Amino acid sequence: MSDIIIYHNNRCGKSRQALELLQASGHPFKVRNYLQDPLNITELRALLKKLKMKPSELIRKGEDLYKDNYKDKQIPENEWLAIIKKNPVLMERPIIETDIKAIIARPPEKALDFLAMSF
Repeated sequence: MSDIIIYHNNRCGKSRQALELLQASGHPFKVRNYLQDPLNITELRALLKKLKMKPSELIRKGEDLYKDNYKDKQIPENEWLAIIKKNPVLMERPIIETDIKAIIARPPEKALDFLAMSF
């Protein structure tokens, strides 16, 4: 069985809902509070590969930090990695990952489909 990790922000309602669905699923999983324990560049690259996304696609564009500092700027993809590492609040959430794939669980019910396809 694959290890399951949820990248979680307890202040986010969607993230709390996805966490509840994981708990109810009965599958063992780990919670990573990515705001307190940000991903390093290597972890971000590996996660993005599983998500099949570019770093800029992982950005929460509704965040004030994004609007105030990054909106409408031409930022190379590699620079987005450093920005996410320094400002993990900009990372989409919740993300659920196994050893071979990952999804952004929005809406949270995507977590159930993801689990069904993974196990």
